[in-house]
Amino acid sequence: MAQIQTVGHLINGEIITQTERAQDVFNPATGEPTKQVALASKQTVEQAISAAQAAFPAWRNTPPVKRARVMFRFKELLEQNRDKICRLIGEEHGKISHDAAGELQRGIENIEYACGAPELLKGEHSRNVGPNIDSWSEFQPLGVVAGITPFNFPAMVPMWMYPLAIVCGNTFVLKPSERDPSSTLFIAQLLKEAGLPDGVMNVVNGDKEAVDTLLNDQRIKAVSFVGSTPIAEYIYTSANANGKRCQALGGAKNHAIVMPDADMDNAVNQLLGAAFGSSGERCMALSVAVTVGDEAGDALVAKMTKGMKSLSVGDHTNANNDFGPVITKAHQEKVNGFIGSAAEQGATLVVDGRNPTVEGFENGYFVGATLIDHVTPEMVSYQAEIFGPVLQVVRVKTMQEAMQLINDHEYGNGTCIFTRDGEAARYFSDNIEVGMVGINVPLPVPVAYHSFGGWKRSLFGDLHAYGPDGVRFYTKRKTITQRWPSSGVREGVSFAFPS
Repeated sequence: MAQIQTVGHLINGEIITQTERAQDVFNPATGEPTKQVALASKQTVEQAISAAQAAFPAWRNTPPVKRARVMFRFKELLEQNRDKICRLIGEEHGKISHDAAGELQRGIENIEYACGAPELLKGEHSRNVGPNIDSWSEFQPLGVVAGITPFNFPAMVPMWMYPLAIVCGNTFVLKPSERDPSSTLFIAQLLKEAGLPDGVMNVVNGDKEAVDTLLNDQRIKAVSFVGSTPIAEYIYTSANANGKRCQALGGAKNHAIVMPDADMDNAVNQLLGAAFGSSGERCMALSVAVTVGDEAGDALVAKMTKGMKSLSVGDHTNANNDFGPVITKAHQEKVNGFIGSAAEQGATLVVDGRNPTVEGFENGYFVGATLIDHVTPEMVSYQAEIFGPVLQVVRVKTMQEAMQLINDHEYGNGTCIFTRDGEAARYFSDNIEVGMVGINVPLPVPVAYHSFGGWKRSLFGDLHAYGPDGVRFYTKRKTITQRWPSSGVREGVSFAFPS
């Protein structure tokens, strides 16, 4: 019997697989363990931090254009290895190949933005702010920074962080999800192949011990996190208590308002992908449709029911499948539990996706597309982030009531409205208390040259991820004021505040 592969760490340019602790990595389509992942000890994480700290002085003094050239080569390598990366994602996450390719492309777009480092890091200059006095601002790197990323986007979400952090002159320690670590580690090796000096980028796989080491080590100057809200709050609170800069992106409950005048066929097509794509395991998944008026509600439910009949759930290798399994057996049970609780609390289970039959993959962690009507805000399934292929329908009488429902929810990540009415759309976008808003766009994920982040308990911190906010997060401003007096000119002593 062949020895099972261990996914290790990348520290100072070397792969390290020796470990005292490890856990299984599963193929969620089969329920079978395929690899093991090393779980970093405190000492291993500290080794990675030391490597990053040692690499920082030379890297911060590397001209931004040379840092950008590494990113250009990195982008090319990602494109050349696209199929292998998508396969690794599919084997451990379950994501269908077309969905994995979309994830990777969005990650590459962040690298393209980072390639503009010479422009992004240009400072601000003012000449003669006073007699012979010039003033300017520079944006300098922080030092060693860390990223802690989730299982649902093992390629894209880390690329929200380290490409920009690195081109800004920082060195990086990444702690990806231990559930699907292979694609993340492989991509980091491509960055080394692109010419990044050893120690600038390090990857440590692990669990809470690794996370807490990053949060408590004073050499880490900033932490970026994406995950659930309870963990985001813990990360943010702990990082701040240790004097670190922190952005921690949490959970979501994204609503779509469906107005009576909406193009219902278009709305249904958009909701099918936004609710069930990637098995609903997206922080921007649309999990609630709020219909204004029973006529709109009846039409949406009827058309959704018809459209869902053609959806296919299955293994990542079949590109004809629409979405794959959820990540673990425990999560499958949790999603099924939310579906059952909605029915028990009085909602109408229109399409029940529990326990689908997937031929040849009977032990996989599959949940089929599920539609639940007549959901109310008091229900547990409405209040929680289900993170599965479940769309709930809440019926209201007015747009104002629909907006109040969204504004009252503790999460404020993403939302959208389906309408033909420009006035309604403008009012919605102006007054909804959510960070990312779509008008007839169900997944309003900002492009790489904008920034990603929600409101309320979907984001802890002042700056959003990637884009312009990312540059500000990974740099600190230094303002310099300089004077070279003219020869022979001497000023007397002044005790007044300078003006």
